[in-house]
Amino acid sequence: MLDNALSKVQDAAQLLGTPKAASGLLSSPLSGEALQQVMPLMGQAEARLIEIYQLISQGLAREALTKADALVRDHPNFHLAHLVHGDLLSLQTRPVHKLGDVPDTKALAASEQLKTLREESHRRLRALMERPPAGSIPAQFLALSSQSRHAIAIDASRSRLYLFENQTPSASGSLIAKAPRLHLVGDFYISVGLSGIEKTVEGDKRTPLGVYYITSNLNPDNLPDLYGVGALPINYPNPLDVQRGKTGSGIWLHGTPREQFVRAPQASDGCVVLSNPDLERLLKTVQIRTTPVVIAPELQWVQPEALDTERQAFEAALEAWRVAKSEGNLGQLKGFYSSRFLNQGRDLAQWWPRVESELRPEKGPRELQLKELSLLRWRDAQDTMVVTFGEVPLGQSRGVTRRQYWALERDQWKIFSEGTL
Repeated sequence: MLDNALSKVQDAAQLLGTPKAASGLLSSPLSGEALQQVMPLMGQAEARLIEIYQLISQGLAREALTKADALVRDHPNFHLAHLVHGDLLSLQTRPVHKLGDVPDTKALAASEQLKTLREESHRRLRALMERPPAGSIPAQFLALSSQSRHAIAIDASRSRLYLFENQTPSASGSLIAKAPRLHLVGDFYISVGLSGIEKTVEGDKRTPLGVYYITSNLNPDNLPDLYGVGALPINYPNPLDVQRGKTGSGIWLHGTPREQFVRAPQASDGCVVLSNPDLERLLKTVQIRTTPVVIAPELQWVQPEALDTERQAFEAALEAWRVAKSEGNLGQLKGFYSSRFLNQGRDLAQWWPRVESELRPEKGPRELQLKELSLLRWRDAQDTMVVTFGEVPLGQSRGVTRRQYWALERDQWKIFSEGTL
């Protein structure tokens, strides 16, 4: 029912204000009940825009105009809302055949701006129509520690950021990860880099792809107006990016300048840009250091249980690493590390003496427990696992928080980067 209802919203946006829409001749008006499942997740202004599309699909052009009047009054910098408002005003005197059906768009700047606004509308509607199946999660989240109270996933193809509350029960003991339970609590339009995605070099105006973590929360008083109400930096370049020779820095989730409500779908220097109200929601919700951010070309949604086999297969490799380290078996332990190992600029040969000193024979074996395990899988040309856990000696209450990057090499998982947080 929801898919059918949402298709009417798309029809309304494509045929905004035609006589057919305005006279109420759509055969199956949009069900308001269907959209009630989705609209609370959106930013308030976007939900109001979708409500206007809904009224248009029902042939209620005058009611839509009243709502549009209020929306542009409350958000005078919301350009797409102004475009819809203008179409509804034009409908009072003539047919309107498409979104932004203005008489003269020959000027290059005006033509490009109109094209951009139509693309923004298309992406908003696509994200509205192609909803994640109930109970599903992005395929990257194999396991998520209860220490991560929230998680973020970004779908570049839909210009969309999904905010989740982590409801996974806390796991006790060693390597007892459970299928993650992520509850979708927010669903926001975003902009990415002017040149698109897959950042490789500094200044390429592309947004990176991969698994990242929020590293800090910047005070807006210390930022130019370009960044709006604040910024949340992420740890680009991560160790996988460094392995691949990628350069650049300063990739943030941030807001918009005062004169704009949102940016075009591709408009930043590489950051992920939200409206200021939506960013304020993130700022009040997420925590630094523990909030993962997945940025993907297009998210693949799966039921949590569908990831059980993948998670358990990797946990077998991680458990073998834990046993080797617990037993102080240096020869076996070395076999888990890739020849590409990188640890904060040091290679494995430089780093290994430190490991040996931690596992000196005179200390004897000590059982290690791995607690609060998070597993985030990234697949592109290489299969990578970003692994975070607490490493605690048995009988002790404290240990270290470790993050490892594993890669699948010739059907074996190998660690290519490791550090403590």
